[in-house]
Amino acid sequence: MATEVKVPTLGESVTEATVGAWLKKPGDAVALDEPIASLETDKVAVDVPSPVAGVLGQQLVKEGDTVNVGAVIATVEAGASAAASAPAPAAAASAPVAPAASSAPASPATEDASSVTLSPAVRRLVLEHGLDPSSIKGTGRDGRLTKDDVLAAVAAGTAKVQGAAPAPAATSGTASVITARAEERVKMTRLRQTVAKRLKSAQETAALLTTFNDVDMSAVIEARNKYKDLFEKKHGVRLGFMGFFTKAVCMALKDVPAVNAQIEGDEIVYYNYADISVAVSAPNGLVVPVIRNAEAMSVAEIEKTIGDFGKKAKAGALTMEDMKGGTFTISNGGVFGSLMSTPIINPPQSAVLGLHRIEDRPVVVNGEIVIRPMMYLALSYDHRLIDGREAVTFLVAIKNAIEDPTRLLIDL
Repeated sequence: MATEVKVPTLGESVTEATVGAWLKKPGDAVALDEPIASLETDKVAVDVPSPVAGVLGQQLVKEGDTVNVGAVIATVEAGASAAASAPAPAAAASAPVAPAASSAPASPATEDASSVTLSPAVRRLVLEHGLDPSSIKGTGRDGRLTKDDVLAAVAAGTAKVQGAAPAPAATSGTASVITARAEERVKMTRLRQTVAKRLKSAQETAALLTTFNDVDMSAVIEARNKYKDLFEKKHGVRLGFMGFFTKAVCMALKDVPAVNAQIEGDEIVYYNYADISVAVSAPNGLVVPVIRNAEAMSVAEIEKTIGDFGKKAKAGALTMEDMKGGTFTISNGGVFGSLMSTPIINPPQSAVLGLHRIEDRPVVVNGEIVIRPMMYLALSYDHRLIDGREAVTFLVAIKNAIEDPTRLLIDL
């Protein structure tokens, strides 16, 4: 007997999603609660589990289709005997693989692997670089490939090129290389569409302005190098720079509460807590889970929370609750090598702090030119609510706390 697979509840006020990828083919055996499809909402990816153990029957929607909560997207033939009752879909799904591999190994193999196991974003990367996805080790949920996996393999040169065996035939001339021009049209993911709309809305609604400062990272680097081993041994998490900056931000928000406020209609809402959104990398792009009540957390608790968010993002396990809310955002472009940027606020928040890469630069200290590890800070803010004086005061407070971390202990 066939059991219907329905779109699960996606979170408060979320009524629809996009089918990002089918994780199982018709005829594949599935276990109870095993993910068979991945849905993309406005904020996170959600796996659809199988309601019973058996064999996947029909796929009633295609990748890229929009589906509503409660909609039936597939059927599962329950029980072990289901395998015998659904031989046709299984054969149809698997039969073309062998002849396709012998006649044209490159393109069909890539299409089969990407259509079954790869998200649209990962599939695009694999096709762009002409890689064999089976040669890349996946670190996502159930071993699925993520964008980070593909990019790491490209950087390390460990991924095999799809169809590499016929390469000698191409050495007879350069014409094949010159004419190998291709285009691919890929529908934007729901997450990317939402990000585009929200960022454009922020530019059109808020009076955006960015103020810069720089900070000498010597003291924080020295403290980190001195205590990182003991810190990891005691707390079970590595000591990074985000813990210091998050604590410094929370202190600065107390001094300049307008930076932690939001405009609602003709009112200003001030928050006496700091829910800090932190940008982390996920397979489908950057997402911003929220560290709640960060002002009451220790550096160790902050680092643990960020570490957990990073693992969940990589595995595609972030929930709507993880992403909801937030009063201020920290975006660390420095991990990607950014020297300076003007980040855009995350509405309805009023400000975002951009961190950048640390590099040795000559600075003047006590009348002498010395080399110091410096970082540029950028605060983008809604000028309708935050004045330039407040923005500068906020950045200076962070600068003082980072250059003299003792201030973080005595709340100064």
